[in-house]
Amino acid sequence: MVSMLKLLALDRFTMLLMVMVILATFLPVSGQAASLFHQVTTAAIAILFFLHGAKLSREAVLQGIMHWKLHTLVFAFTFLIFPILGLLAKPVLLPILGQELYWGFLFMCFLPSTVQSSIAFTSVAKGNIAAAVCSASFSNIIGMLITPILVSFFILGQTQHDFDPTSSIIQIVLLLLVPFILGQLLRAWIYPYMVKVPSLVKAFDQGSILMVVYGAFSSAVVAGLWQQVSGLTLFYLILACSVLLTVIMLLAYYLPKWLGFHRADLITVFFCSSKKTLASGVPMAQILFIGQPLGMIVLPIMLFHQIQLMVCGVIAAKWARHTDV
Repeated sequence: MVSMLKLLALDRFTMLLMVMVILATFLPVSGQAASLFHQVTTAAIAILFFLHGAKLSREAVLQGIMHWKLHTLVFAFTFLIFPILGLLAKPVLLPILGQELYWGFLFMCFLPSTVQSSIAFTSVAKGNIAAAVCSASFSNIIGMLITPILVSFFILGQTQHDFDPTSSIIQIVLLLLVPFILGQLLRAWIYPYMVKVPSLVKAFDQGSILMVVYGAFSSAVVAGLWQQVSGLTLFYLILACSVLLTVIMLLAYYLPKWLGFHRADLITVFFCSSKKTLASGVPMAQILFIGQPLGMIVLPIMLFHQIQLMVCGVIAAKWARHTDV
């Protein structure tokens, strides 16, 4: 029952994301209103990561951080295997998706893992929750540095020879990492209030991401997104995301088994290694791809996000009912 409720909550968020895309398609925010909306959204994202920092238990981090083999494997999937697969797919995807959508696909491969859904699915499937908290959180923190470097080297560095990743890293650190650290420092005072109003915290958590998605797609629609992306191209993109997720999940399932991980750790590796974050991805894209068609660049991560939640939800519910994986 608990697992089903969690899955329904995730599905509800998925539906709201689609509503934001539809709303942006027919009622996009533009002009001066778009500028004001962007400033409000930026403030909301900073508060979101402050809350993420306040939610993260230091005890869980200390308990999970000792499992270095698990974290190394998750890190390898997130920042090595995913990018390699994305780069290897270039000869196939670039001709059928076009440059901007392929950039978005590759950018998605460079992103860190999710935090909340990785932990939620690990919990539902009875995995190592402490290790999931540590691994997913570390992925997001280190991703604030690694993702801009990968983007600068493999995407923007190929087209903008004067692109300097340092300023982008500084902006990402100020927007995401600094609020996260402040949340950790003030956790003793903030977390008790968060526990009292979990529904409000969750609403703000999801609401800030919905705002970012609406703003990104509004600017894309104004720039002619749906005139540039045909139904066939969208189908190819969905297929590419599905194939990538399938390959990653097969590797994330069989590699830990081959390495001798026990059930709880295998589950943690599987769910932390197979996902990419929308919550950090869209704000990073806003900073890294200034002047680029942002809607087309974030479209792959939005689609991958929906697919990963639905597939992981089914698998987590199945594993919760069985003692073996």
